[in-house]
Amino acid sequence: MGDDLNSEIDAAIAYIQRHLYEPLPLAKLARHIGYSPFHFTRMFKKRIGLPPLYYASALRLQKAKDLLLETSLSIRDVGLEIGQQSLGTFTTRFTDRVGMSPSHFRHSSEAAGAHLRLLRELNDWSERRPSLMPHGAIRGTVFTEIPFEGVILIGLFPKPIPEGLPLYGTLISSSREFWLSDIKPGTYYLMATSVSWGASAREFLLPHATLRTRSREPIVVKPYSSVLELPVTLHPPLPDDPPILISLPLLMNRFLNRVSGGRRTTEIPSFAGDGMR
Repeated sequence: MGDDLNSEIDAAIAYIQRHLYEPLPLAKLARHIGYSPFHFTRMFKKRIGLPPLYYASALRLQKAKDLLLETSLSIRDVGLEIGQQSLGTFTTRFTDRVGMSPSHFRHSSEAAGAHLRLLRELNDWSERRPSLMPHGAIRGTVFTEIPFEGVILIGLFPKPIPEGLPLYGTLISSSREFWLSDIKPGTYYLMATSVSWGASAREFLLPHATLRTRSREPIVVKPYSSVLELPVTLHPPLPDDPPILISLPLLMNRFLNRVSGGRRTTEIPSFAGDGMR
C-alpha cells in the first residue's frame, strides 16, 4: 500500500510539473490518480508537507525565477507565463517568497558571485552568541552523501518549504557544525542546502541541483527546553523535494553583514523581516 501510494503521489507531482502552464484545479489533480479531492490532499500533504495547490504555486514561482534569468521576457510577461494576470500580485508574491523583487532578482548575478567569493575568503565564520539564552537552541553536524566543499546554508522556516526569509539560520563551511540559538517556542521546519566553491552565480540563483535536506517532521521548541541535537545529511535533489525559492545570495549577504558587524557596504536589497538571526 505504501509503495502504491508513493507511486501515485509521484505521478501527481510529474503531472503538475508537465502542466504548470495550465490551470490545475484540485479536482483535476485528484482525478488524475483516482482519488477524491479530500483524500488526495490529505495523502499529498502527508508525503510532501504542502497542499497540492500550494506546491504547484511554488513550482510556478521557481519557473518564474528561471524565466527571469534565462529569457528576455518582461516581468509582466513572466508573470503571465506562470498564470499571474496581475503584475502587482505577481511582484508581491515573488518578493514575499524569494526575498527580493523580480527586478532585483534578475539583476543580482554579479553581486551573487561577489558574495560567494567573499565567503571563500572569510577566515572567521563565528557569529556572536548571546551570553544568556532565554529561549531554545539547536545544534548539530552536517554530513553529505557525496563529497562536497563549499558553503552550507541552514534555516528554520515556518512551513516545510524554503521560501521567504528563515526565522533563524546560519551559514557554515568546513567545520560542518552548526548552532542556532535563542529560538522562541514554536514549530519549525529545518531546511538546508549547499553551494560549492566552484559554482557559477546562476547555479545557486537557480538551485535545481544543489545538495539539500528538509525535516520531514516538524521541530517543536518548547519553553525552557534543552539544546536539541540534530544531525543533518545533505543529499542530491529528490523528486518530492520542494523548490528552493528563497534567494541564496540574499542569505549569503545577510550572513556576511552579521559576521562583519554591519561594516560592509555592498548589499543585495532585502525586504521583509530580520531573518537568519
